[in-house]
Amino acid sequence: MARNPLRASVAAGTTAAALILSLAGCTSAGDDRPVVIVSTNILGDVVGELVGDEAEVVTLMKPNADPHSFEISAQEAARLRSADLVVSNGLGLEEGLQQHLDAAEADGVETFVAGDAIDVLDYSEGDAEGSPDSHFWTDPARMIDVVDALEPVLTELEGADPGAVEEHAAAYRAELEDLDAEMTDAFGAIPDERRALVTNHHVFGYLADRFDFEVVGAVIPGGTTLAAPSASDLADLVDAVEQTGVPTIFAESSSPDRLVQALASEADVRVDVVELFTESLTGPEGGAPDYLTMMRVNTERIATGLSR
Repeated sequence: MARNPLRASVAAGTTAAALILSLAGCTSAGDDRPVVIVSTNILGDVVGELVGDEAEVVTLMKPNADPHSFEISAQEAARLRSADLVVSNGLGLEEGLQQHLDAAEADGVETFVAGDAIDVLDYSEGDAEGSPDSHFWTDPARMIDVVDALEPVLTELEGADPGAVEEHAAAYRAELEDLDAEMTDAFGAIPDERRALVTNHHVFGYLADRFDFEVVGAVIPGGTTLAAPSASDLADLVDAVEQTGVPTIFAESSSPDRLVQALASEADVRVDVVELFTESLTGPEGGAPDYLTMMRVNTERIATGLSR
């Protein structure tokens, strides 16, 4: 087939224009849209669903990263201070990023802290006992609370169409309600004697509260993967596993599972180790590219692991 010279000329011109924009450090999609910078990739996905094309969403946390320890470049830190809105998790989650979030707020950047929009639970044991639990996203009902609080903030962004944001928010809220119903049905089928969770560290407090699970223990005490277990921590957890007879313990994708494997060996009982996506989304091919998929995968794995 003969090549259309006009089409070729237009394509060449488009490519050249795109190259010029790239070299200039901007994108044709960005233009004069407001810029929303988000700390974690879980919240980044949610914010992107809410604003659609009405704002440029920049997520600082890369796929498969640990939210407790990831850091950003000097360029990213500087961009924080020029954002139209900064969205963060809060509740002590972004340990490696907090100083930059504080600096942006001190410079007058508008901020939204998701942890301020929910009914917060405290850790019930370990080194973090009594301090706020930051892992609220394991409960989709609390994520709906975040959406409800964030929607009016996003509609007020200069340059964004409030009606479009409201439409996106309504659609995503419906998806979260469907997810909550699916999780309720799946977890409701687990026998009462199997409704116990053991994982790398205390990440399931909100899920347990919402769906009536018992958190038996965590290999890493407290709410951060930066903590380390003592010999007595492991011994206590071995006792808990043996007493409850849980068939499965869960390892997070954002943390190595060597300790969980060691626990399974030390307990001298038949315990499966199943990986969950709990603190970070993955890349497109990693199994948890967005929040809804992550929650559905985890639900299926927990329900299957505890029902066998």
